[in-house]
Amino acid sequence: MIMSRTLYEWFAAAVDRHGGEPALEAGTDRLTYRQLSDLADRVAGELVAAHGAVPRRVGLLAERSVLAYAGYLAVQRLGSTVVPLNPSFPAARTTAVAFAGELDIVLVEGDTDAAAALPVPALPLTREATAPVAPLPAYAGDADAIAYILFTSGSTGAPKGVPIRHRNVSAYLDHIVPRYAMGPGSRASQTFDLTFDLSVFDMFASWGSGATLVVPGRDDLMAPARFVAAKELTHWFSVPSVVSVARRLRSLAPGSMPTLRWSLFCGEPLTLQQAEAWRAAAPGSRVENLYGPTELTISCTEYRLPADPADWPRPANGTVPIGTPYPGLEHVVLDPEGLPSEDGELCVRGAQRFPGYLDPANDAGRFVVYDGVRAQAFDGSGPVTDDLWYRTGDRVTRQHGQLVHLGRLDQQVKVRGYRVELGEIEAALRDQPGVRDALVVALPGADGESDLEAVCTGADPAPERLLAALRLRLPSYMVPRGVTVYDELPLNTNGKVDRKTVTAEIAAQYA
Repeated sequence: MIMSRTLYEWFAAAVDRHGGEPALEAGTDRLTYRQLSDLADRVAGELVAAHGAVPRRVGLLAERSVLAYAGYLAVQRLGSTVVPLNPSFPAARTTAVAFAGELDIVLVEGDTDAAAALPVPALPLTREATAPVAPLPAYAGDADAIAYILFTSGSTGAPKGVPIRHRNVSAYLDHIVPRYAMGPGSRASQTFDLTFDLSVFDMFASWGSGATLVVPGRDDLMAPARFVAAKELTHWFSVPSVVSVARRLRSLAPGSMPTLRWSLFCGEPLTLQQAEAWRAAAPGSRVENLYGPTELTISCTEYRLPADPADWPRPANGTVPIGTPYPGLEHVVLDPEGLPSEDGELCVRGAQRFPGYLDPANDAGRFVVYDGVRAQAFDGSGPVTDDLWYRTGDRVTRQHGQLVHLGRLDQQVKVRGYRVELGEIEAALRDQPGVRDALVVALPGADGESDLEAVCTGADPAPERLLAALRLRLPSYMVPRGVTVYDELPLNTNGKVDRKTVTAEIAAQYA
């Protein structure tokens, strides 16, 4: 049986084996494993001195920089819990997270409005020590302790804390590090902000194996092929929207990424068109589509596209399947009555499932008890035990042994009594000449029915031509009443398509 390790133990083992090898490249900075470890130790000593003891929870208000990564590792070195904070988020949200997370102290890089408003002490992250450095205690990490807490949007409007244990991440790394042949000589991208859990893959799949983490600048994400080629990357991981942006800017030429061996996508549906464009640009790379909510530790299912596009599956919604769950995870698909089904909500339990929300009040309704016959909702009155199944809120179906993601449960709408999958309409739009990306939203109509509106990007997505084409392909109740052309789809801070913003903008047109 594989023993669980803490995040710091994964890193420390690589330092011992590969101390002189490159661990991190960010801008003009190049740090070996030993140099990164020494910098993290210095920050850890400053933390102990500033707090007067080893802090329990530490906020990290910093972006992707050498100091940010050293700060992250410093918190892990102390056996504390790190809570990433995004400098671009409103100060009020950062303050709310600091309170909800019960932070002891916050590591801060640079001057921000959020830093000035922090309700707890702040320690500046600097290149040189600016505070006394305390001797470091012996490392005393615990695989059952919380490694990090991330805050996601809550249905009540308040941020919802998701704690992840070291053993959850260790189970994840035990699977993905060998799967993607990570090790010395591997050069992996780091495209995700630290408040996005997919960044943990980037950092610790690299630092747990002796690979090099290579950090792109903001402009590099507009031209990923140029960045990959210049830095000779072997592993790429991003949201699929990066592909769409690169296609729009015509910066994804065929054969332009010859060094890539692995290309991974997660965070939102990967369309077949996006996968085809990326594969053409990186013909020597294997392409995988991953899926997983924060609560299931980074990603929990995988699907590797066959080498020959002629063998690719073609689901009706035009997306790549999310595949099958990782080892150590169990899954069940449940219909609205709690019965097992081929089409319904995906529920998961196992080694990567989180231990329950930071605020136990959020646990009710998010788990089910399933006896193999019928599921019943967990009412939140007791502890979140290992036998409970996490409700992902995502609708899937099984096709040829693979799970296909059909969207959030709230993305299935009814129009004139018919069940409509917005993804199917989006796929039909993407098939039209001149269309690069498409999004369909449902708005409440004056008659109480849902009205469908489409948004498209591309070279020449003429609205009337698109609607005419849809009328030839779809039932009338699935044809949107209008198409709005965008230069590009808006993205949120994690790089995902911002469906809420699009919905609000289209609704405002009809207000």
